[in-house]
Amino acid sequence: MKISELVREWESSATGRMSTQHYNIPLDVESAARLAALAEMYPKRSTEELLGELVGAALEAIETSLPYQRGSKVIATDEQGDPVYEDVGPTPRFLALSRKHLERLLAEQSEQS
Repeated sequence: MKISELVREWESSATGRMSTQHYNIPLDVESAARLAALAEMYPKRSTEELLGELVGAALEAIETSLPYQRGSKVIATDEQGDPVYEDVGPTPRFLALSRKHLERLLAEQSEQS
């Protein structure tokens, strides 16, 4: 979900799988004030929910902004028949590591159930 979509989502109710892992993060005073403003504007959301959704949107933005680095291997062709080369930049590594940690977190949650 993009950050620009969060406000619309906050007007309704969001659902999703929640991690059992908790994070304690210090905020600078300006960020804490903005978070308090959002919590007051959207009282149906807890501060923790707001933070979680903001972090999720920021991580999605980071994923989409990772630079593409063209490899030498052709993995497909586009609509015009031009070759599409594998991405050897940071995106594939980030996605693989994300999958690895998702599997670990899901396994830990199922063990706790």
